[in-house]
Amino acid sequence: MTSSRARLAFFISAVLMAAPVYAAHVHRSTTSSQTTSHTLSHGKRRASRRVRGQQAIEPERVTQIQGALIREHYLAGPANGKWDPTTVAAMQKYQADHGWQTKLMPDSRALKNLGLGPDYSGAINAQGSNFSGPSAGGGIAPTTQTAGFTEASGVKQ
Repeated sequence: MTSSRARLAFFISAVLMAAPVYAAHVHRSTTSSQTTSHTLSHGKRRASRRVRGQQAIEPERVTQIQGALIREHYLAGPANGKWDPTTVAAMQKYQADHGWQTKLMPDSRALKNLGLGPDYSGAINAQGSNFSGPSAGGGIAPTTQTAGFTEASGVKQ
């Protein structure tokens, strides 16, 4: 009995020690949807960095942003549709004045604040809807309802 346990323990330990040796030689090929890789000097491959996110702003959008910055007195001159250093500096100044990040593309809060946020008027659930504000009562509950809550709570006013 002891000898069979010893053999089993030896067999399991041999398998566990041999597994990393075989795993080191497994070759995985890359497909076209994966990142490309570069071969290093000693033959190993290193994955390259994939560029993500928005890389440039469309000229029409730049013209809209420039117009809003001109309206807010952060940019002088006519809108030319080019994301040039003057426009970048004006946008960074606008974002800094409002306490937002200034190192990346325009902040979504800045664009919304400039009146350039998303337009939901064409959304499926927007058609036929009434986007009016709250009623003139200012959101205050009717006096009978308020009186009922006050009476039930036992608080004397």
